[in-house]
Amino acid sequence: MNYLRLCFLISLIFYSCENKEIKPNIIVFIADDVSWDDIGIYGNSKVSTPNIDELGSNGLVFHNAYLTTSSCSPSRNSILTGRYPHNTGAAELHTEPPLSMISLPEILKQNGYYTLQAGKFHMGEYAKRGFNEVYDKKEVNGLGGEKYWLTGVKKRPKSKPFFMWYASYDAHRIWGENEFTGTHDPDKIITPDYLVDGALTRLDLANYYDEITRFDHYIGLVVKELKIQGQFDNTVIVVMADNGRPFPHSKTRLNDQGIKTPFIIHYPIIIKNNSISKSLISSIDIAPTILDLANIEISESFQGKSFVEIIEKPDLKFRNYVFAEHNWHDYESYQRMVRNDNYLYIRNSRTQFPQEGPLDAINSLTYIDLKNAEKNNNISLKQAEIFISPRPHEELYDMNNDPYQFNNLLLNDNIPDDFKILQNILDKWILDTGDTLPENITKDWYLREQEPFNQSSLLKTEYHEIRGEMPGASSNAVKINNKGPF
Repeated sequence: MNYLRLCFLISLIFYSCENKEIKPNIIVFIADDVSWDDIGIYGNSKVSTPNIDELGSNGLVFHNAYLTTSSCSPSRNSILTGRYPHNTGAAELHTEPPLSMISLPEILKQNGYYTLQAGKFHMGEYAKRGFNEVYDKKEVNGLGGEKYWLTGVKKRPKSKPFFMWYASYDAHRIWGENEFTGTHDPDKIITPDYLVDGALTRLDLANYYDEITRFDHYIGLVVKELKIQGQFDNTVIVVMADNGRPFPHSKTRLNDQGIKTPFIIHYPIIIKNNSISKSLISSIDIAPTILDLANIEISESFQGKSFVEIIEKPDLKFRNYVFAEHNWHDYESYQRMVRNDNYLYIRNSRTQFPQEGPLDAINSLTYIDLKNAEKNNNISLKQAEIFISPRPHEELYDMNNDPYQFNNLLLNDNIPDDFKILQNILDKWILDTGDTLPENITKDWYLREQEPFNQSSLLKTEYHEIRGEMPGASSNAVKINNKGPF
């Protein structure tokens, strides 16, 4: 018996009551549009996240947790189903998997868990089947979607273990006045060098940080209530995001600012003190891991694998590769990514388009600063990267020396051997998982040049609300369970 299973046995004996097995409670806190390094414990000293930092300082902090896409609904569906976006049948923004799709909460519910969703939903009717209760109405759910978080913990059935999917609207645009507005001083914001260090950008980042702080605050209230109830130690708490920040260079991109997520697990029964894991994990691995922790059989439909062994021994290597995809999100797009320990490779099949970001990013103060800098010819190469058109068909980045992916190694003469390896691995993943590139892909719904902040009259194209063929549709990828290279 390995150490982890021994820990489980001891904990179950300790927490047993009338010879009945006590399963762990589970809460997933998922932020909306927050990049991995916008949390204090990841080294950002300018954002206030004391409650998340406290969980991380007594938990396991992952430094290489990757999402399968940088787009809200496809990412969330991928997490709940443990499947790549094109294997869910809902690879594009605002699309839903078929009702036959199996989800993590549904399996937990079938195995005796009380399941509750509160906050942003954005996943589809199939997912609602897995929850005993759903609170997804924004108009009654609070600005951040947190109104029922504390209520859910207080009023849950006390006779059952629980799974709670607490999905914040923070920090999705448009920023609004809230109880934490003004927490961050724009004059003290440190602007990353790929954004313009201007007053508009600093204000934009300060407002964004205010919303992250609100997300953090309500996590703290739930943690406090768990302690009052004596359930804190037996609750697996996960803190993560669905995709990167809603700024140019981040959201919808397949770089680290788009698809690398903050990912923290707090579970005192196994994790006794602060630990860090640098192993690669994918968001499709989350559902199998939660089922493993709950000692429930893992569905064959899950393409991910359990990383429970990493929770026991954070220094272990888990994955050799992580994969991600970007499909339509406001604008036509088709990109695929694979990363190993040292390099990140992107293949772009829509090179004619720049990558300025989604609609909310190009309707931002930050974008105004970038656009003005471009017009005035005082923009840096890093800042101007979003305006490049045509873009390279292939990109390769050294993750050890280029953490924000600006030096495309394929533009140099000395190309590492990993290039061919990653090309072949990506080809194999595409074949194994039934990924396809449709001829009639969904086109731009909006013009790529918009009048900033004119939300009431967004400039739409002739293709608005017209869907093309979904990636994976022609191969019936929703029926393919192949995990691909691991």
